[in-house]
Amino acid sequence: MPLNGMRVVDLTRIIAGPFCTLMLGDLGAEVIKIEPPKEGDPLRAQGVIKDGLSWYYASYNRNKKSLSLDLYSTEGKEILSDLIKTSDVVVENFRPGVMDKMGFGYSRLKQLKSDIIYCGITGFGKSGPYKDRPAFDFIAQAMSGFMSVNGNEGEEPLRAGIPISDLVAGLYAAFGIVSALLHRARTGEGQEVQTSLVDGLISMLSYMAANYLASGKPPVRTGNDHPLVAPYGIFRCSDGEVAIAPSNDQVYFKLLSALGLDHLKEVPGFASNDLRMTNRKQIKTVIQEVISKKPKSYWIEYLNKAGVPCGTAMSLSEVFEDEQVRHQEMVMEVPHPAHGAVKMAGFPVKLSATPCRVQHPAPELGQHTDEILKKLGMSRERIADLRHCGIV
Repeated sequence: MPLNGMRVVDLTRIIAGPFCTLMLGDLGAEVIKIEPPKEGDPLRAQGVIKDGLSWYYASYNRNKKSLSLDLYSTEGKEILSDLIKTSDVVVENFRPGVMDKMGFGYSRLKQLKSDIIYCGITGFGKSGPYKDRPAFDFIAQAMSGFMSVNGNEGEEPLRAGIPISDLVAGLYAAFGIVSALLHRARTGEGQEVQTSLVDGLISMLSYMAANYLASGKPPVRTGNDHPLVAPYGIFRCSDGEVAIAPSNDQVYFKLLSALGLDHLKEVPGFASNDLRMTNRKQIKTVIQEVISKKPKSYWIEYLNKAGVPCGTAMSLSEVFEDEQVRHQEMVMEVPHPAHGAVKMAGFPVKLSATPCRVQHPAPELGQHTDEILKKLGMSRERIADLRHCGIV
């Protein structure tokens, strides 16, 4: 696997950090998740608990080993220091300054391992006027401008249903870590990697940011309609709704031909995309009238054959039963020795020579404590003493 031989010390919890280290583990890295001895990662107690296991936690923490460790204790910090000396990457998502207070800032980490790669995920960045603010996905969605472009005109800004800022930050963190590993392989030099929830979402603003920076005009919320292209959006069929996306003139003309509306090509108000944007309601009304006469299944097959992107807005029950999703193995069952088979989303990246795979399920709290400490040279008696004192 691509990251075989890489050891990652995972000090993260909740979503952004665990999503980052999940990807590293899926690619073959040995990920050692450090958790407080009693409660562990708070995600263990969130979401649907099935057979004593949070499937929310399980889906973000497969391919990891759990070391329960009291990092407030002197002994715990000594163990972490010894572990870092044998590792390649350290990942954390504390507030800025917490790692320094613990005695594990980047300068200290470099003393322990000169070529260490250190990744910190924060809400707003490690410097600047907002660096000490608490940050959660909802706040990041709000303060990045992301919510301002979602929803309908005249209504309140709308959040994405998933914790998108956490996931984007986790992706960028993993991308930064892998880039730093490549740099280290070439030069022998480690480095610090930083990303934040807000920065990640700002980078995703796409043409919204580009158009604003070019014109100085903020975008208008357009709901399911496209802010740059018309006609585009959700259309009602005789038995439900479909999404139709004619993203340029060529596809728009294919749509007109498929719907028997070729005469619209000659209508002055619809002659260009700019004019169609001005007359969006009128062109949608004409297309809607045709679409409403037949069922979803007909339009999905017919329009896609005609070269017009068309699909239904599926529920999760439909998504995870869909034949294409199943074919792509985007639903998988991970056997867990203590909790039965756990279903979760599959691997979104397919590598032909070194594919991702599940090497082991999400760990029980402290499941690998003895194994990891023995590898650090600790005796059974010493481990027993540490457990008796509540250090592990």
